Amino acid sequence: MADAERKLSNGTGRIDFSTDPSRYRHWKLSTEGDVATLIMDVDENAPLFEGYQLKLNSYDLGVDIELADALERLRFEHPEVKVVLLRSGKPRVFCAGANIRMLASATHAHKVNFCKFTNETRNAIEDASEFSGQKTICVVTGSCAGGGYELALAADHIILTDDGSSTVSLPELPLLAVLPGTGGLTRVTDKRKVRRDHADVFCTTEEGVKGKRAVEWRLVDEVVPNTKLEDMVKQRAREFAAKSDRPSGAKGISLKPLKRTRNTDGIEYSAVSVEFSRAERLATITVRGPDAPPPQTVDEMAGQGADFWPLRLARELDDAILDIRINELEIAVIVFKSEGDAKLVLEYDAFLAKNAKNWLAREIALKWKRVLKRVDLTSRSLVTLIEPGSCFAGSLAELAFASDRSYMLIGNLDGDNRPPACIVLGDANFAGGLPMSNGLSRLATRFLGEPESLDAAREAVGKALDAEAAEQLGLVTFALDDVDWEDEIRMFFEERASFSPDGLTGMEANLRFSGPETMETKIFARLTAWQNWIFQRPNAVGEDGALRRYGTGQKAVFDMKRV
Repeated sequence: MADAERKLSNGTGRIDFSTDPSRYRHWKLSTEGDVATLIMDVDENAPLFEGYQLKLNSYDLGVDIELADALERLRFEHPEVKVVLLRSGKPRVFCAGANIRMLASATHAHKVNFCKFTNETRNAIEDASEFSGQKTICVVTGSCAGGGYELALAADHIILTDDGSSTVSLPELPLLAVLPGTGGLTRVTDKRKVRRDHADVFCTTEEGVKGKRAVEWRLVDEVVPNTKLEDMVKQRAREFAAKSDRPSGAKGISLKPLKRTRNTDGIEYSAVSVEFSRAERLATITVRGPDAPPPQTVDEMAGQGADFWPLRLARELDDAILDIRINELEIAVIVFKSEGDAKLVLEYDAFLAKNAKNWLAREIALKWKRVLKRVDLTSRSLVTLIEPGSCFAGSLAELAFASDRSYMLIGNLDGDNRPPACIVLGDANFAGGLPMSNGLSRLATRFLGEPESLDAAREAVGKALDAEAAEQLGLVTFALDDVDWEDEIRMFFEERASFSPDGLTGMEANLRFSGPETMETKIFARLTAWQNWIFQRPNAVGEDGALRRYGTGQKAVFDMKRV
């Protein structure tokens, strides 16, 4: 059955999102001057789970974990790289997309989380292009199908080999009774501006489109014969590199392995702690503020490298969120807490803002933006508890604004002599700071119908706001005294743990993304919702469904009612 437990190929019980190039099995990364080449050369005998082979450069989550790592390293370890060439290491195939055997045997939760992670990875390619000046050129040789074409769609420029057989296609609907799960439909229409009728033909044609028609329909940017391919790739790389603002000759920093200790009840990082209360279906993430002021210069920041507090915290929080998503499926609520000096947090925010033109400061701010988006997109109830000793200020206050609810303690609990809790707003909380997928700040999204509330919050920047002031400004859901604190929070946890997880996921995803619709919100809201439903329908995953019968010679049996 698709929802039976599967064994990881490495014999462990958890999926690990941390890797490095020395452990890559599926990608080859090289750099030469301002151009990097990222070659997809999937080891078919190295799947994440047992029971299938990754033939024809097809991929599973393990392949994409390596891709995400490579993209992150290109941004931090290679600031000199202005253009990334995305290519295949296999003859006659670029990428066959997500591995069908993997999908057919995967649990529903794994399929959904797999699609979510691959979406985030492709969004990161576009983020690097728009904000970091690192452009991507995809060179398609051979068949480029499904998720393979969705990977190409994330690039700035697609070159298709004109050899009579190389094609691009999105065959998920006719072959598998599912939809392209990584933004293919949205990018075809919204990014590449393909006409709706042409897109309809394209998405229902198994064999795909090649040559002149692929260019005419804007599915690719150009077709080039094999004899001229390498010269054209070099020419396009030079053209894109000339427009980039990434610093020539800059020296990157090493993204050294995360320091973490795992036990049965949690994970300990240097700036993050995760505690699991599985009986109550809770995961508490405590983030710790800096223990020293920021450096004086960008050179000192670069000298600290991956130990620079904002980057270290962002990487650790990212890893913790991903671990909970994929390995702790019974967790209902993620609780955010913090410890530290709010003043120091704001000093680090100010340092990054002051040095925003420096490539490393820019990349760290962008990393924080991506991590917070990961939080936004996590299908768990999110709650922030603001207590004495916390440091929810500036960038860290975004965790409270990302949460579905936030509770702030008035005064102290018995025996706690720390100063009462406060929250401090900074410039990072407003326009241009750390936007959501809808393009707005979290406060602007919160106050979508209350522009006067957003103005009032902006006037409070830099002030230490106690619980009652924060509640009055609309920055927290509830301010509670010591009499009500424990009971109110306990009832919230119990309520959340008793509701239908499916209903909660649907409700939270809808409520979190009010405001403008963007390509990202379409992909994560509209597409994810549809894919979540389709992945449970017998037409796709039933015993006689298309995913189960693909490659068997038996035709799928569909329930033909349109619903």
